[in-house]
Amino acid sequence: MKAIRMSDGTPIIGIVGWKNSGKTTLTVALIGELVRRGYRVASIKHAHHNLRIDDKDTDSARHRQAGAAQVAVVSEKRWAIVTELNGTPEPDFQDMLSKFEPCDIIVVEGYKSQPIPKIEARRSESANTQPLATTDPNVIAIATDHAIEDAGSARIFSIDAITSITDFIITSLAVSKRKLGA
Repeated sequence: MKAIRMSDGTPIIGIVGWKNSGKTTLTVALIGELVRRGYRVASIKHAHHNLRIDDKDTDSARHRQAGAAQVAVVSEKRWAIVTELNGTPEPDFQDMLSKFEPCDIIVVEGYKSQPIPKIEARRSESANTQPLATTDPNVIAIATDHAIEDAGSARIFSIDAITSITDFIITSLAVSKRKLGA
């Protein structure tokens, strides 16, 4: 499979699976390993519920509750902009990708239907055990905690094999460290 990239060449990998499949645990571990190896990583997490960024008593929450359409929170360690949709549709995937500063790789959790290379997370206690790899040709690997027979053409890894999965991502997507901000 040819790696799908941003227009600037940045590779994208998705982590997908059903509820309780280990998506977040796998995503966090892969981001940590990529960063440990010196890659600059950006990530997107798709949520199917109300997103809670700040608590009801924070100043930024009070700004939103007063009606601000966007609230920027800035400190010496990080900044964020929260945008209220107020009934307008959720931004599309490509629009969200365009918000990132330059990086070496974008790791996406969720967005099962996007046409990007994906790793399917499977755990025996998942809410749904229907495999995604058999119907989605973009699933290039499966990270699992149990034996499986329905992998299609996807590579199979133990869900805890973070080093091997990271090696696979770097090789498969030709991830490289780019000179950023130079």
